[in-house]
Amino acid sequence: MSDLLRSTAERAARYLRDIETRSVAPSEEAIAGLAAFDVELQDETIPPQRVIAELDTIGSPATMAMAGPRFFGFVIGGSLPVTVASNWLATAWDQNTGLFISTPGTSKLEQVSLRWLLDLFGLPSTCAGAFVTGTTVAHITSLAAARHAVLAKVGWDVEAQGLFHAPEITVITSAESHPTLFKALGVVGFGRNRVVKVPTDAHGRMRPDAFPKINGPTIVCTQAGNVNTGACDTIAEICERANGAWVHVDGAFGLWARVAPTRKHLVEGIERADSWATDGHKWLNVPYDSGIAFVRDGDALRRSMAISAEYLPTETPQRNPSDYTPELSRRARGVDVWAALRHLGRSGVAEMIERNCRQARRFGEELAAAGYPILNEIALNQVLVSFGDAATTRRVIAALQREGTCWCGETVWQGQTAMRISVSSWATTDDDVERSIEAMVRVARAHGGGTREAVATR
Repeated sequence: MSDLLRSTAERAARYLRDIETRSVAPSEEAIAGLAAFDVELQDETIPPQRVIAELDTIGSPATMAMAGPRFFGFVIGGSLPVTVASNWLATAWDQNTGLFISTPGTSKLEQVSLRWLLDLFGLPSTCAGAFVTGTTVAHITSLAAARHAVLAKVGWDVEAQGLFHAPEITVITSAESHPTLFKALGVVGFGRNRVVKVPTDAHGRMRPDAFPKINGPTIVCTQAGNVNTGACDTIAEICERANGAWVHVDGAFGLWARVAPTRKHLVEGIERADSWATDGHKWLNVPYDSGIAFVRDGDALRRSMAISAEYLPTETPQRNPSDYTPELSRRARGVDVWAALRHLGRSGVAEMIERNCRQARRFGEELAAAGYPILNEIALNQVLVSFGDAATTRRVIAALQREGTCWCGETVWQGQTAMRISVSSWATTDDDVERSIEAMVRVARAHGGGTREAVATR
């Protein structure tokens, strides 16, 4: 076991060392090489060292360098070194963190992590919380608690009676809410399309002046961090207009603005909401998977999630993590969050967020100076740039992805095709930004970017 783990750690260290110099996207040859995995399951046992060697030799070259410093394709971070190490240790512990009595160590670390996060975000210290796979499940968890609370107010026990013949719940969202929110709404029984969508302004923020009148059981879903623009809804004002309705915040990455001195004004008043969903594997830069749900009404969360069985010792004075999550069997996600926060402290988390926001502004300034219109106000870490018409922009994006210095993706926002740059990795240095800008401008000019049409739209 020791030799296997030692040699695997060496392979992992080599992968992370080489990731800074390799192409961000895997080569066509590496992708074609994945065919070597496509074999029949053998009868005999294969030595573990050979299995890991095969996984590394075939699999590693075919990975996208998401752990590296120049992947800007989605709003995801890398993994801080301390969290890679904590994740390995927690995996070795192999703790199914559902019940305190069977996993006291990881249950305690989760409890401490939640307390630290609530303090860091300035949310009510009495909130309950849940570590889940990501913001999608954090939405599901929060909305289940919301469903319980708003129906309990009108005398309906949704956990016992379900939604059949239940009082109708109105769900209000932004017209630019993230698709995972609508997925979550479908999972908890509200429907993906049976919602009231509030129009947005030119930055992608929900327009309070277009907010509908509240009548009956209602859940309002707001957004801190538009996935295209980074813009944050004016949540304090929306809470005023909600008139007692349950207010949920999709803060997958935007909630982290709370810890950045120059950005926290964007989410002023967010503590007035009733539930919040965010990711650790985005701006906290911990390994996958790591989502967190916070709910002001801890009893509503527990009643919507807790289970009991004869063989489960659930009646204990300690907090059982499984009372607050959809899963009973679950890995010790709180360990990685604890390690990141213990390592960085308040100042380290703030510096990481501020640095990425500053780097995003640098992308915007330099690309605009090169003649390419920036479509959004750069509020946080998101930059939308156009290289001309839709076809030209797509051509430049594809060429940049092939070139390999960095990797950015395509989006369409308010009818405009753009390249989206998401800066959210601890590993991204200012030099990485300059190298990426140089590659973007060079590739754009070589593939028709900066045409008369592009400049005219500035």
